[in-house]
Amino acid sequence: MHTHTAIPCRKGCGACCIAPSISSPIPGMPNGKPAGVRCIHLSPDHCCGLWQQPGRPAVCNSLPAMLDTCGNNFGDAMDLLTKMETATAPIFIAARTVVARK
Repeated sequence: MHTHTAIPCRKGCGACCIAPSISSPIPGMPNGKPAGVRCIHLSPDHCCGLWQQPGRPAVCNSLPAMLDTCGNNFGDAMDLLTKMETATAPIFIAARTVVARK
């Protein structure tokens, strides 16, 4: 069941800064970042250092906190975002991700 309900961003989560890949340049990460890699702008307390900054990638701005991407906790968010990443990745990357999880 998909619930496109906006929720407040959960402090201390940061799953959206870890799970998805980012193909566009990020300040300090000119090649973006692969899925599952922590963004260098994610603070130790899991807050985005680029929040509301002009250098924040468009993909980050396109991921609002929603029940169907965040779930109820960090584990849910990582699982949901990883599934979304795998489902939208090019076929060769998706195949590698599935193999790596076995």
